[in-house]
Amino acid sequence: MADLASEGGVPWPMSRRVLCGTTRVAGHILESTMYNDAEYARDIANEQYEVFKLDPRDWVPNNSRLPVVIYRRALRADSGDLASAFEILFERNDWPPQWRDGIFDYHHFHASAHEVLGIASGSAEVIVGGPGGRVVKVAAGDAMLLPAGTGHCLQAFSGRFQVVGGYPAGQQWDIRREALTPAERATMDALPFPPRDPLDGTHGPVVEHWLHAA
Repeated sequence: MADLASEGGVPWPMSRRVLCGTTRVAGHILESTMYNDAEYARDIANEQYEVFKLDPRDWVPNNSRLPVVIYRRALRADSGDLASAFEILFERNDWPPQWRDGIFDYHHFHASAHEVLGIASGSAEVIVGGPGGRVVKVAAGDAMLLPAGTGHCLQAFSGRFQVVGGYPAGQQWDIRREALTPAERATMDALPFPPRDPLDGTHGPVVEHWLHAA
């Protein structure tokens, strides 16, 4: 995550890793009032996936077992409160949301958690895979599923770029900017994940690609 508050992005201090408002505290309220909006926001007919694996790059391990997934048009960009819609979908599919913010503008990865990022507003170019990695362009309504170890870094953004971050229940993100020890790598490779896709539930890339690779 980057301190976008000083760059014209998210207009609040970059505490970032704070649970999204009252999403989980008052989850039943949001579920009852926003459920139909979340379903309306889904763009299943036009949703497309990009699935690819990444080799290790310098100190970034990436993940040799699980692929990165880019969801294109997972939500309709013009359907209203995309942040709340992503939160409801992530919560319902066992990838509970933990924050709303941007993406750090330096290369890093998470060794202790898998991560799903829903693009709630704005657009950005994100380097995936570590220094010299693949540049992925994302916009409101898209989402990114990053298995533990996947390097990522914000290269550029436009508009009020806001992201919702979700993680498997019980997993706590960390920030790593150095190579893992063999023991840390073994622990990372053994991280579990829900048998549900964060957006598509019993269908989608987690079911089709991650479960088969586990």
